[in-house]
Amino acid sequence: MYDRRIKRNYIIILVVAIIALFLSTTNTVRFFIDRMRVEKIMDKVNDDVVIVEVNDDIKNVVPINPPSTPSNSDNEEDSLEEPNTPNDYWDYIKIPLMSVNFSQLLEKNKDTVGWVKLEGTNINYPVVQTDNNDYYLNHAFNGSKNYAGWVFMDYRNNATTFDRNTIIYGHGRIDGTMFGSLKNIIKDNWYENTNNYVLKFSTPTENTLWQVFSVYTIEKESYYIKTDFESDDSYMEFLNTISKRSIYTFNANLNKDDKVITLSTCFQDNKHRVVLHAKLIKKETR
Repeated sequence: MYDRRIKRNYIIILVVAIIALFLSTTNTVRFFIDRMRVEKIMDKVNDDVVIVEVNDDIKNVVPINPPSTPSNSDNEEDSLEEPNTPNDYWDYIKIPLMSVNFSQLLEKNKDTVGWVKLEGTNINYPVVQTDNNDYYLNHAFNGSKNYAGWVFMDYRNNATTFDRNTIIYGHGRIDGTMFGSLKNIIKDNWYENTNNYVLKFSTPTENTLWQVFSVYTIEKESYYIKTDFESDDSYMEFLNTISKRSIYTFNANLNKDDKVITLSTCFQDNKHRVVLHAKLIKKETR
């Protein structure tokens, strides 16, 4: 009787192990299939799209919501001149904008709303948006179903004018695709390179530049992905909260007139998120 129970337990353990091995193998195969599909899609996208840098001169740039600086002049244009004291804001607006030709992208997918590039990561993708936040969790840019999903903007956001908080999501793929490399932002070597503190976002109507001011990990929540705010005070409370969460210190000034872009992805498990916030500092109408 005792031997029979031992034998039965061994059989149960063996069956469970076989099932676990099967599921693991299936998931691994599925992961690599999705990876090959994503690479093929991006190869095609990169063949069709034209991305160029837009060089400008600091004298011809009107800074968006520049930090307050002492001025002896009542002239508004004089108050926007670069101050003599160093400030990261004035360094970053000198960085060239990114301009993307969206004609081919829109022909392939009418949901295309922009292209995002974050320095110090592999994030360099067309961004899509539809009427929900579920579809692109398991659909690629070309509409095919997969588990890698795609990089997409929150359906609540206005992709043309931007909201106070514009959110972009992507899966945290372990191979570094989609938002898999967003975890770089919480590493010291990313922070030590100040050239990484810039996000470029191009849309069919504007080219924009954003200055990073907060990076962190947090348990899954809805606070940092708010898009509507009852008042300027509630928005300032939001800005102060997400700024204080940062694991690193950035030299960035925030006020009620700022517009923020937020990147979010899963971290380690589905219970945590890696988050980046950046403020709009420069734009060019196309």
